[in-house]
Amino acid sequence: MNRDPASSKIQEMRQRYERAGLRKADLAECPIAQFQAWFSEITEAEGTLEPNAMTLATADKDGMPSARTVLLKGGLDRGAFWFFSNHTSKKGQDLAVNPRAGLVFLWKEWERQVCVRGNVTKLPESETQAYFQSRPYESQIGAWTSRQSAEIPDRAHLDERDARLRERFPEGNVPCPEFWGGYAVQPLSIEFWQGRPGRLHDRFRYYREGLTAPWTCVRLSP
Repeated sequence: MNRDPASSKIQEMRQRYERAGLRKADLAECPIAQFQAWFSEITEAEGTLEPNAMTLATADKDGMPSARTVLLKGGLDRGAFWFFSNHTSKKGQDLAVNPRAGLVFLWKEWERQVCVRGNVTKLPESETQAYFQSRPYESQIGAWTSRQSAEIPDRAHLDERDARLRERFPEGNVPCPEFWGGYAVQPLSIEFWQGRPGRLHDRFRYYREGLTAPWTCVRLSP
């Protein structure tokens, strides 16, 4: 049987990672501090498109997983990772019945990856309101316009709804929707990955048995 040219091309794709190494002695005692150090280094250097983008993985009541990209919007000073979303979306429905999640930050230009696992809680209304009011007008209207994950007939339906809501809520007078708000991923495990040649990557995993327990850091085989 002849090999599919597209599959062959995919199999031949390779990247040699040799930007840097990572030693346990280089790591902070707290994984949040270590994340902040990497995140600051990357954002200050610029050149990375949306460094706060993170893949969010959730699962429904039957354990069927779903993943999508969302944006980190705070919480590090509270020891958590915050994002905001429509509570009726697929992710919101999953988290309502299974309040656990995984996060992945991939910074390809830096040959780095951070993986987070933990429990998820809704943010207090005060935090949601404060963040919503800081958003640009178009993003505020967008939260109202999109019934996220709901089926719609066509693009015109979305555009018409957007126009009606702009008439209803002029700029400076957009309330936060009741169906929209923030979530905090409270980590129980955070892994730092630095690419190395020959796929012998450096991997370190911080873990704790509970949200108030001390962190333990171990090196993992790549």
